Amino acid sequence: QVQLVESGGGLVQPGGSLRLTCAASGSIISIYSMGWYRQAPEKQRELVATITNGGTTNYADSVKGRFIIFRDNAKNTVYLPMSSLKPEDTAVYYCNVDLLRMAPTWGRQNYWGQGTQVTVSS
Repeated sequence: QVQLVESGGGLVQPGGSLRLTCAASGSIISIYSMGWYRQAPEKQRELVATITNGGTTNYADSVKGRFIIFRDNAKNTVYLPMSSLKPEDTAVYYCNVDLLRMAPTWGRQNYWGQGTQVTVSS
């Protein structure tokens, strides 16, 4: 199996900063891409940012210039420093990983983390 461990969520005031971390472990052969998605109450889950194994990034327009995504391939870890946080950034943030695994079957699979809460409020 593959496990994703997310950390870094919390409660901050508008304009504050947080850094999310997602570490993947288990029967991983290679990782094609990692990223973050978020879901606010009464809204659909949406892309925040992704990064491929080759370093190509993709950001939602709403977070460009405020969030950045980068990874440590040796640690199978992706980071999302977030700055200038706004109340509308409040959501559960989910790590997503596209990878090649060994078990329970060999093949390319997509995994989701359990989610970490980010709340931006005064």
